[in-house]
Amino acid sequence: MRKLLLLALALVPVMAFAQGFQVNLEGQKQIGMGHTGTGILQDGASVFFNPGAVAMLPQNYLQAGISPLFFKSDFNPSGTSIQNQTANKIATPFTFYAVWGPKSAFWKLGLGVYTPFGGLTDWGNTWQGKYVLESLNLKAIYIQPTLSIKLADFLSLGGGFVYNRGSVDLTRAIPLVNGSGQVGQAELKGTGKGYGWNAGIYFKTESGVSIGITHRSQVNTTLPNGNAIFNVPASVQSSFPQPNTFSSTIPLPATNSIGFGFYPCRKWVLALDVNLVGWDGYKVLSFDYKSNTAALGDTHSPRNYQDAVSLRGGAQYKAKDNLALRFGGGYASTAVMDGYVTPEAPDANRVYGTVGLGYAIEKHLDLDLSFEYEHLMQRTQTNIESQLAGTFKTDVYIPGISLAYHW
Repeated sequence: MRKLLLLALALVPVMAFAQGFQVNLEGQKQIGMGHTGTGILQDGASVFFNPGAVAMLPQNYLQAGISPLFFKSDFNPSGTSIQNQTANKIATPFTFYAVWGPKSAFWKLGLGVYTPFGGLTDWGNTWQGKYVLESLNLKAIYIQPTLSIKLADFLSLGGGFVYNRGSVDLTRAIPLVNGSGQVGQAELKGTGKGYGWNAGIYFKTESGVSIGITHRSQVNTTLPNGNAIFNVPASVQSSFPQPNTFSSTIPLPATNSIGFGFYPCRKWVLALDVNLVGWDGYKVLSFDYKSNTAALGDTHSPRNYQDAVSLRGGAQYKAKDNLALRFGGGYASTAVMDGYVTPEAPDANRVYGTVGLGYAIEKHLDLDLSFEYEHLMQRTQTNIESQLAGTFKTDVYIPGISLAYHW
């Protein structure tokens, strides 16, 4: 029982350390072009994709968007024909960007509010892995004020301070049954904050190719006073003291990106991005509980993640002056090594495809639509701690919409 309980508590920080929760939905134009945006200029979402490019934007921007995320996972326990599935729930990552600077100025100010990490997973309370996880609801909201400076017609740079506000709500079963036959349950709820930065450089070559390089820092997010809530039989309540709290620090990973923009003719824009995500710094999770007992001690859980790489490509075709068509796709490697896959984010190497449409409603108002399909490679695993064994299959469907006012 103790081992299962401690495993449940150690699941909290996975919100930051599974590719499935690195949302990557920071702009509709960029999503439509396969998530490329480091080396091209599109709109106010450059605040996220490359703060260095913001000063090159020819106009000021106010824009907002949302990308409802439908996450579908199946789990087939080893040696059975059973198929467990996640419930139909919808996560709602959102973005807001503002960019402003005097006309013809060499600088611009920007503000971004976006959700780079988050997820909503519900396996229910009857499946084989209920003692590992029943449900998980998490959010990480970044707020980023930004300054960008144009040093020359071909070169600009910029950076922004990042404040993160995160929250998590996790439930799992405890292998204890009361007199009515009800299984015990643990719920972990907490909020935290962290700080970091985002910086980039953008330049245009003599051949017309544009290049962007960015670094988004690691954001160490502290959960100082999370609530640990236990519903257990009265006979063992003394082993699960209430009220109880926990504290932990979660390092959200750094990302290094390089992007290229190509312009074969007036109607076409081609883009390529390469990203390296610094998961390698995530080796061990430690949790400190305010009240400990023989059944509830502080935890030090190994994770041993590895750096992950993503390759992204996309294109935009200007069909009319007021209509743009977009498409793209990419590949992302998993950060989760064999033996460490867990049901809150059954991660694997993945491929994805995107399409998008941009329509100028009027001179200063743009509507952008996007759609993404992700397929995670089938992965058969036995977790080294919980010994949960079986095959995970996951698909993700993400429509999106945004409005941008520019002047």
